[in-house]
Amino acid sequence: MGFVGSYLWRLRQKVGSDLVLMPGAMVVLRDGAGRVLLTRRVDDGTWCLPAGGAEEGASFAATAAAELREETGAVVALEELRPFACLSRPELHTIEYENGDHTHCFAMCFWAESWSGELRADEEEVRELGFFALNELPDPLHPPSATGLALYGEYMRTGEFQAS
Repeated sequence: MGFVGSYLWRLRQKVGSDLVLMPGAMVVLRDGAGRVLLTRRVDDGTWCLPAGGAEEGASFAATAAAELREETGAVVALEELRPFACLSRPELHTIEYENGDHTHCFAMCFWAESWSGELRADEEEVRELGFFALNELPDPLHPPSATGLALYGEYMRTGEFQAS
C-alpha cells in the first residue's frame, strides 16, 4: 500500500505535521548462501532492509510479511518470521520528511530464510534490490537499517534478543 490512504496518511489528515509515534517492522531475509536482501530506496538512494509502518489491525509479524511482499515480491509465512530485536532510539529512528512531517518509528525486527515468490522492486518505494554478504554491504546504508543489521549480527553471535 502506498502512503495515500494508509493509516499514517489518515492520521496526518487530523494532526498535521506534529510528531507521530509509529509502530512498524523490519525484515532481514536471507538466501541459501546467508546473504541478506537489501532494497535501494527511490526517495534518497540509500540501501535498506524491507520495512514499513503498521496498518490498523496488523501485528508486527503481519506488518513485516506485508512490507516484504509489497516492496520485494518475497512471500514469507508468519510462522517463518523470527524476532531478533526492536529498534526505537529516537535519535536514530525519528524522521523529518521534506513536507515537515515528523515520525518516531518503533520497529520490531525479524529474520527469515524460508520464502517464495519472484523478487522484483516495487518501483514506488524500491528502485532495485539484491542479496549481499554481511561483510560486503553496499553504500550508502540507511541508518536505521545499518543499526538493524548490527543488531542482527549481535543476535546471531549471542542468540539473545537485542533492544536499541
